[in-house]
Amino acid sequence: MKFENYFPIWNQLTADQKNRTQKGLITRKVEKGTLIHNGNMDCTGLLLVKSGQLRAYILSDEGREITIYRLFDRDMCLFSASCMMRSIQFDVTIEAEKDTEFWIIPTEIYKSIMEESAPVANYTNELMAARFSDVMWLIEQIMWKSLDKRVASFLLEESSIEESDKLKLTHEAIANHLGTHREVITRMLRYFQSEGMVKLSRGTVTILNKEKLEHLQNV
Repeated sequence: MKFENYFPIWNQLTADQKNRTQKGLITRKVEKGTLIHNGNMDCTGLLLVKSGQLRAYILSDEGREITIYRLFDRDMCLFSASCMMRSIQFDVTIEAEKDTEFWIIPTEIYKSIMEESAPVANYTNELMAARFSDVMWLIEQIMWKSLDKRVASFLLEESSIEESDKLKLTHEAIANHLGTHREVITRMLRYFQSEGMVKLSRGTVTILNKEKLEHLQNV
């Protein structure tokens, strides 16, 4: 499918705006693990995912990662064009969690169209609000939810994304998603295993009892 089938307000652009967007579009295919946007060192442009999966995360001063949101088919990322939004005071890094194909709309092109088009400006504001809601939800989880509940929720979410109970995940990868240390995750997963909720093997976490995980995340 073409870009216009993925961009939700394509039909609200003028012919000139469509032409400028099409001429500036960059199509990229990257392998899993590729770093696409590196905080304030880049102003990559806006990303629109055609297929695959991207992860947006922030880094602490100590180098610890925490995932703030993920991007799937048809999702757009604004933080990769952070130079367009001077009020953004934190750096977001974006990497491919799977082999991914996406389009890049150069920042200067999108910004010029946004300044001309009320529908594009409204869409951008709605997208920004949604992303900040993601960030606020994350802060709420960190502040008020215990780590065992967060790990249970993460495993259930990952199972839903992958449509499998056998998850190819290292303890370090889970720690990076949740903003904690690998050793802490290892202890938690061993506890889950002792309770019959999961089975651990090298590079893999297999969910054995979803009902127990669901109960744990909700109590």
